[in-house]
Amino acid sequence: MKSGQGKRNSSEKKGLETPASELIGRLRRVLRPEELDCACRKTLDGALDRFDHLERRREARRWLSSARGHKERIAALLAFLSELDTLTEVERDRSVFEEMALLFVEIARSAEAGAASLREL
Repeated sequence: MKSGQGKRNSSEKKGLETPASELIGRLRRVLRPEELDCACRKTLDGALDRFDHLERRREARRWLSSARGHKERIAALLAFLSELDTLTEVERDRSVFEEMALLFVEIARSAEAGAASLREL
């Protein structure tokens, strides 16, 4: 029974490893002495599994929220970039093109960060 529990817990960790999951793994090693009776061990394992599940969900919500924040930033930057439609090649103030280029750079950075957040899920 003990080996089955360990296998389930290790496979769950592969799905989304979080700092809390690592801590829970260390807690399992410390709090599960061999002399625990079966019922007590099941209760402890159940509590640790539930806590681990809640922490994984909390981390997933955080990463999803981060990705949404980057999406909103990109939308705001696109609004500024819409001024590009009014410019022509004969624009006297050439610095406006550099400013527009920087908007593209910022959009790319935000897109990369948003993609990284989603990959954490």
